[in-house]
Amino acid sequence: MLGKIFSPKNNGFLLSNAFGMATIGISKLLMKDFNGTLIFSEFVIVPFLMGIVSAWFWRNINFGSRQLAAWSCYNTIIALLLSAIILKEGVICLIIVAPLLMAFIIMGSSVGYKMFKKNNQTLNVSVFVILFGIFIFDSLSVHHYENNVADTMVINAPPAKVWKYVVAYKRIETPGKYWLFRIGMPSPVQSTAEGYYLGAKRKCIFSNGYVFDEKIVTYDENKDLTFDITKQPRDPEIMGHIDILRGQFLLKDNHDGTTTLTGNSWYRLYVFPVWYYDIWAESVTRNVHLRVMEHIKELSEAK
Repeated sequence: MLGKIFSPKNNGFLLSNAFGMATIGISKLLMKDFNGTLIFSEFVIVPFLMGIVSAWFWRNINFGSRQLAAWSCYNTIIALLLSAIILKEGVICLIIVAPLLMAFIIMGSSVGYKMFKKNNQTLNVSVFVILFGIFIFDSLSVHHYENNVADTMVINAPPAKVWKYVVAYKRIETPGKYWLFRIGMPSPVQSTAEGYYLGAKRKCIFSNGYVFDEKIVTYDENKDLTFDITKQPRDPEIMGHIDILRGQFLLKDNHDGTTTLTGNSWYRLYVFPVWYYDIWAESVTRNVHLRVMEHIKELSEAK
């Protein structure tokens, strides 16, 4: 009975994931700037090493590349389930991270399987030491990344009419079009302001009840509304891996009865590698912009 439970196949799944969780725990102890940041190595080096560890247990099993890839996919599913249970990650986050984990676990198992078939101990140890060295270096490094996303839209109304809906707008009743909004990601539904003046407090309300507290820091009527985010929610979905720092609406009078509205957002990422996660961050931010700006356009153009 125990032989079936602790078979090479099952050990490849269980012990590679145990190694992955333990290694992530080590990274948190080593990180100088740990504030919830998830580093490059946790999504690239650790999954690759997990693939190598699983391949060591599977080295005496003869199977083709398709079966190895399939087992690696099962291994990824186990890793995602453990992330949900132990690391308390939400469904949206797991959907976003799944392709990255799967890719590097498959790559690691493929490389490891070939390594162990050659049985070159020097090569095996060298690869493992180099990868673990990169992991240590990454854990000890400082991680900081900020970016800005801008979107524009032409509205068939003069700036004075657009302005009042830029400062505050009534509730959006239509469901979000963006696919992540459709599967549960919170989307903006309303913005309120205590007044139309510099220093006024605003609130951006999301579909699940989340509220972003804001303060107007630039109030140039009919031209520029800039606000800092003073408080935002933390949860296991997107919030917690990204902070929205500042938002801005710029209005340009086209002198033909129309207004060009530009929405800007500045954010800080706490999840790496940037080359992967910033694609998602830009996409989410852009679709938040478009949802709000399309609503402002609809309200401003209403007769």
